[in-house]
Amino acid sequence: MKLLPHRSNPSLHHNNQPFHFKFHLNRTELLLIMRNLRDLGLHLIFLSIFLFATTYTCLGVGNVTVVCSQKERLALLKFKGSVKDASGMLSSWVGNDCCQWERIQCDSLTGTVESLQLGGDHYWGGADYLVSNEVNSSLAELRHLKYLDLSGNNFHGNRIPEFIGSFKQLSYLDLSGSSLSLSFNFVNLINMLPSLSELHLSGCGLDKTFLSSPHLNISTLSNIRHLDLSSNSIEGIIPAFFTNMSSLKVLYLSENMLNSSVPTMPGLLELDLSYNKFKHIEHLGIWRHCHLKQLSALENPLQIEMTDSQQNISECSRHALERLDLGGCLNGTIPEALGRLTNLMHLDLTFSSLTGPIPKSLGRLRYLEELYLSNNRLTGPIPTFIGNLSRIWLSYNHLNGSIPESFGNLAALTDLDLDVNQLTGPIPTSIGRLVSLQTFTISSNLLNGTIPVSIGLLAKLQYLDISHNPLEGVVSEAHFANLSMLEFLNASSNTKLTFNVSHKWIPPFKLVHLDLSSCNIANGFPQWLRNQRKLEWLVLSNATVSGPLPQWLQKMPVIHILDLSHNKLSGSLTNLPNGENVSGHIGGAILLLVNNIFNESIPKSLCRRTDLEFLDLSRNRLIGKIPKCLQKLKGLSTMIFSSNLLSGVIPSYIALDHSSLQWLKLNGNNFIGELPRELGNLRHLRVLDVGDNNLFGNIPHWIGENLTNLIVLRLHRNNFSGEIPESVCRMSKLQILDVGYNNLTGIIPHCLRELNAMVKGAEKWYNGTSDSNENVIQAMKGVDLEYTTILDIVYNMDLSSNKLVGEIPVELTALSMLVGLNLSNNHLSGRIPDNIGNMLALFSLDLSGNELMGTIPPSMAALTFLSHLNLSHNKLSGRIPTGNQLQTLTDPSIFAGNEGLCGPPLSKNCSNQEVSTTTTTTSQKKKYKAADEATKVWLLYLDIVCGFAVGFWGVIGVLLFKKQWRQMLFLFAEETVDKIYVAFMVRVAKMKRGRDTA
Repeated sequence: MKLLPHRSNPSLHHNNQPFHFKFHLNRTELLLIMRNLRDLGLHLIFLSIFLFATTYTCLGVGNVTVVCSQKERLALLKFKGSVKDASGMLSSWVGNDCCQWERIQCDSLTGTVESLQLGGDHYWGGADYLVSNEVNSSLAELRHLKYLDLSGNNFHGNRIPEFIGSFKQLSYLDLSGSSLSLSFNFVNLINMLPSLSELHLSGCGLDKTFLSSPHLNISTLSNIRHLDLSSNSIEGIIPAFFTNMSSLKVLYLSENMLNSSVPTMPGLLELDLSYNKFKHIEHLGIWRHCHLKQLSALENPLQIEMTDSQQNISECSRHALERLDLGGCLNGTIPEALGRLTNLMHLDLTFSSLTGPIPKSLGRLRYLEELYLSNNRLTGPIPTFIGNLSRIWLSYNHLNGSIPESFGNLAALTDLDLDVNQLTGPIPTSIGRLVSLQTFTISSNLLNGTIPVSIGLLAKLQYLDISHNPLEGVVSEAHFANLSMLEFLNASSNTKLTFNVSHKWIPPFKLVHLDLSSCNIANGFPQWLRNQRKLEWLVLSNATVSGPLPQWLQKMPVIHILDLSHNKLSGSLTNLPNGENVSGHIGGAILLLVNNIFNESIPKSLCRRTDLEFLDLSRNRLIGKIPKCLQKLKGLSTMIFSSNLLSGVIPSYIALDHSSLQWLKLNGNNFIGELPRELGNLRHLRVLDVGDNNLFGNIPHWIGENLTNLIVLRLHRNNFSGEIPESVCRMSKLQILDVGYNNLTGIIPHCLRELNAMVKGAEKWYNGTSDSNENVIQAMKGVDLEYTTILDIVYNMDLSSNKLVGEIPVELTALSMLVGLNLSNNHLSGRIPDNIGNMLALFSLDLSGNELMGTIPPSMAALTFLSHLNLSHNKLSGRIPTGNQLQTLTDPSIFAGNEGLCGPPLSKNCSNQEVSTTTTTTSQKKKYKAADEATKVWLLYLDIVCGFAVGFWGVIGVLLFKKQWRQMLFLFAEETVDKIYVAFMVRVAKMKRGRDTA
């Protein structure tokens, strides 16, 4: 065949006319071409048909669509009508095509329902679940069902429906936590499902009787590949039939009560034995299951250390184990033998009692990707790791030495957690080579030196925590150069670290969490924060920040947790962030501005923060009144305005809408007037502190009647008058009662012994930390002390500097939990209660400045914790007791102003007369013996004489005047003597006969 160009007019080409060819063919060539065209046509026909079918099937092209059958749709609707669906799980079950409903999947060709996914979360405490007395039998119409999930619903303990056994194609069945009873037909159900390959029966109340039935069809069981029997009551020995399940690959037996050796199951790949009762590590068969790839045995009470065993290891020439989870159950050292699990990719030994070093053999596991050894007591240096590690968690141990430079070679590392150890030295510069690193935490160590600039190369870093170390130097823009993904930054408690960046610096990141507390921030309030509009947590406390709040801060979105305490910030509070709430938090917000020099009044803009739960503006110079609009903060649980210059009366509206308020501290201001009765509406109030103000009036009765949950009541240093109301005794949870420095009169109520918390103690109620701003000031040891972290174990009663009269009630000595008792500077009289030694917890006792008389009770020597005592300026007399703790109290001022006292530590010696009349011995058993000895002797003689006189003349006198009584007495005496004589003679005669017989 020749292909030649056809000669034509050249001008046609310039007119875009086609270029023609002229064919010259012979007969043979023509026939060959025609045959090839015919074959090509057939191929095109078949290709067209295939493309059409494929397009129709896969893309749904055409007018015909596959819908579910009418019978199956009605069956599903009938089931829907039989259940209570409060959460709307089946709300999409409307319309004609049930294949389009949620939780249902159909066959793409036939339209038959193949999958029914009705799993709820009732068993796990959720709200999405179905409720019914039974599983409606209408589901039996779904004859082609392959996947059925009824887990987590509430079927009220009814029997599992028998129609499930008719689903011959069923390969997946999940009845976990469905409240269905398997007690009658569990075995029959299993035998009727020949296609079943995955079975979930978690939380179904199964015990070993269900798994030991002789009717179990082994051939049916042999098809099951995945079996979940977790959260049941299977105890003791693992059922033997598991070894006959030849297809079994995955077996979950967690949260049972198994404790025997695990049998070998050659085909098993994944085994979960967590939360059982295994006590011996060898029962888990780590070294016997050669083909097992995943073994989890978390939180078992293993009592024997995990040691090497050459015999066990030799059972497998090669171990396939890739994942080993033994957290919460080990003790002893980590065995070197773990290094022989050469395929290991995941190792979890967290929350155990492991000691000793990390074996070097773990560092040689080349496939290891995840290593979790946190929360143990491991010691020694961190070994060198090789391989493909992506996560290393070594926090909460006692590891020492430096951070290895070799970490820089772990290119795949994403998480490195070294928190709370004893690591020293600088942060290695090789950290900058970890290009995949996302989390780097080294807080609470002993790391020093400067932060390497190479840390700014970690482009994928999201979480950085270097807090609580003695790091030093300057942090600049270069340290953050490429940290575009950083969201969390905590550098707190590095007191020698200074953040010094330019005012014009624009960071590459958008932080969510920033904590620079107890660092040094140069150049005033950080200007670069104006671009951090995703901030939810900002803590700059004790960071040497000074000056007013910048105006741009007001336009920032609301910051959920904001702490600017312990700085030198000044001016108004109007520039606090007040933009939109981008975080999405509804409540639980915290605003701490403690210990600054803010002045002016509390701004009304603060009332827009309806998300606030904790508000502390204490230790500033705020003036004016409390804004009425603060009642809008209905979610507020803590309101602390202490130590300011606020004035006026305490407004009643402060309690109108704050039903959740638990802490109310208004102490140290200039408030006047009486306590508003509306405070009695704060039924959940635990701490009420209005001390150090100018309040007056009586202590209201409603305090004890309404505020029954009160733990701290502090009315210290006001002008309250009247008596202490007995309603105070109803506050059974009260631990601190401070009404000192007022004008209270009357006696100390005897009912105070009914303050049960001060008698028996109370449960822990306060979870504050050393950084917390929740505190209570108490006069203890003669000075004002501020209690924070141990507030819940402080029991104190301060009634000092009032005008109280009468004796100290002996009932007060029943308050055995008190650590402080201050009754000083009143007009109390009488004696100190003898059994004051019962208050064994006392370490501060002040009874000075009263009119107490008599001797000091020797029982006071039993107060072994007593470290502060003041009995000065009373009318006490006699020798000062000695012994035990009293021997350590050698300051004479303790007893000054008591002219009648003598003996150490006073310089005044006790005279002979004083010794004979008032001296007591050091032993508590002999108290008053020396002083009362003569009196007791004369009383003894008098008792003898009186007893003789009464006894003698009481009998003889009557007989002298009553003749008839005399005759009866003599007759009774004669008869008694005769009876005694006869009995004696009979006894003698018997003895003689016995001797003659012998």
